[in-house]
Amino acid sequence: MNQTVPVIGFIGLGVMGGAMCRNIALKHEGDVIAFDMQPAAFDILKDTKAKKAKSVAGVAEAADIVFLSLPGGPQVEEVCLGENGLTSGDTTPSIIVDLSTTTVDTARSVASRLKDVGVSFSDAPVARTREAAQRGELSIMVGADPELFALLDPLLHYMGSDVTHCGEVGCGQVVKLANNALVFENTMALAEMMVVSERAGVNPEVLLDAVSKGSGDSFALRNHGRKSLLPREFPEKSFPPEYALKDLGYMLELASQMGVSTHVTQLAERYYRATAENGWKGRYYPAVIEVIDRNISIE
Repeated sequence: MNQTVPVIGFIGLGVMGGAMCRNIALKHEGDVIAFDMQPAAFDILKDTKAKKAKSVAGVAEAADIVFLSLPGGPQVEEVCLGENGLTSGDTTPSIIVDLSTTTVDTARSVASRLKDVGVSFSDAPVARTREAAQRGELSIMVGADPELFALLDPLLHYMGSDVTHCGEVGCGQVVKLANNALVFENTMALAEMMVVSERAGVNPEVLLDAVSKGSGDSFALRNHGRKSLLPREFPEKSFPPEYALKDLGYMLELASQMGVSTHVTQLAERYYRATAENGWKGRYYPAVIEVIDRNISIE
């Protein structure tokens, strides 16, 4: 690998991945090659130098370092180690960096199997909103050995304003799952208090203004509360309750492995399952407020 200007590959140009790849293409001095199964996904890269690969194998043949932004663990395993994956041909990348959210076990298993074929791996899941991804202001939580982290840090800053080395492989996923569980739970609790307060005679906007000046302030209040819960706007092609359920399931699995009973996370899982099953599947997950407002059973 050219240590000074590596060729960067990117696989997965979804809501977050497309914005991240665009920032890489605009900021990286070397070549960038991207792949997605949906042709329309490349539209976000039209006015950049990024080149379009015809397949995952095409990315593997050209890139030194490949970033992944995929729906979950099964897709990460398939792209890394599957029959037509990044390591299936004669030419493989030197490093694979997974920006997706997976189980901790998946990250560590993929890393171990890639090491056997001479490929280094880092989990580097991202947090914050789609707008933050577009601005290159994500928070990125990295699991990697110190030497690999030092190499990746400047590249990750193409996409993130905050890059944290959380520990060995898998530790990035630990922190990301904790982050997501907290924001899902905070959004759910905020939604409950907004419904209760409105029924008790307090304008929801007044509630948010007042609480934002007190100890109940939070990222969820300032973002999800004002932008989604208050106007009751839950657009499609945002982060839906099905994705929240995936991440909560990953955290519950980890908690079980660690011998911890996580009752708050279990409650959140029931709330978001009810959200997905009662008309808001595919819509932005703060739609959980509708489940609360309509007294829909979460049992």
